[in-house]
Amino acid sequence: MKTIDIFYQAEGLREIAHLEVGAEENFAALKETIGKKHDLGGETFIFLEDADEPADLKKAAHGPDMKGGLKVHVHHCRHVQVGVTFNGETVQHPFAPSATIARVKKWAAERKFGMSEDEAGEHVFQITGTHERPAPNIHIGSLVAHPHCRIAFDLVPDERVNGAPGGEA
Repeated sequence: MKTIDIFYQAEGLREIAHLEVGAEENFAALKETIGKKHDLGGETFIFLEDADEPADLKKAAHGPDMKGGLKVHVHHCRHVQVGVTFNGETVQHPFAPSATIARVKKWAAERKFGMSEDEAGEHVFQITGTHERPAPNIHIGSLVAHPHCRIAFDLVPDERVNGAPGGEA
């Protein structure tokens, strides 16, 4: 039996997890498998990475353009309200839980705050009120739990350590 690799994140699961499923599996079966594995009872949604809407549960969880596996996210929230603050200005937008930090940062930095790609590259997201800076490939849904389907970030300069290798000055 042919299998496909599934890489996923989910509500309450910040790490990227992996499983193999039969090539004939549809999104409904995949959602159920992940939900049971991580005790996600109740109504959940399954999203392809960076998709705005949930996947069609009847469709097969594979496709001809799939290389290196499928990336999905399972969550109780259909959308996560994201707020981003930079230089005292805050912008907000709802994103699917499968939106990556990289996608949301590009939207905020370049489209809303008018940064160039180079300027945006010198900044990172920091969860408001913390020192936590999620990696670009993290799904925003992995940072929130139902029923609190919202998160706030500060767009801050990326701290770089300058100096000689090994800490010698």
